[in-house]
Amino acid sequence: MEELFRFFKMLLISLLSLFAPVKPLIYCALVFVLIDFVTGVAASRAVAKREGRSWYFESREAWRTLYKGGFVVMAIGMMWILESCVLDFMTLNLTKLFTGFVCSVELWSFLENAAQLSDTPLFEWMRRYLHRRIENQIDNVK
Repeated sequence: MEELFRFFKMLLISLLSLFAPVKPLIYCALVFVLIDFVTGVAASRAVAKREGRSWYFESREAWRTLYKGGFVVMAIGMMWILESCVLDFMTLNLTKLFTGFVCSVELWSFLENAAQLSDTPLFEWMRRYLHRRIENQIDNVK
C-alpha cells in the first residue's frame, strides 16, 4: 500500500513539474480573476445601496468565479501542453497570448466595476479609450 501511495505521489509531482514553467502565468491570471470578483461584489453592493434596495451576497457568484478560475487554469495548462509538446517546432507563444487575453477581459471588467464604485469619469473614460484603441487595432488588421 505504501508503494502504491509513493507511486501516485511521484506521478502527481511529475505531472505538476510539467506545468512549472507556466506557474507565473497561472498566478497572474488567477490574481486578475480574484480582483475582478472582489470589485464586482463591491460594485454590486454599491449599486444596490444607491438604488435603495437590499443587497445580499450570492454564493452562486462565488461558485461561478471558482469555475472560471478552474477553467482558466486548465486552458493555460492545455495551451502549454499544445505549445511545448505538440507544436514544439514553432514559436507561437499561445500560452502567453491566451493569458494576456484572459487578463485583458478581467481588466475590462475591473474598469467597469471601478466606474460603478467610484462615480468618477476617469474609469469610464479609460474604458471608452481602450474600446476605441481596440477597434482601431482591429480595423488596421483588416
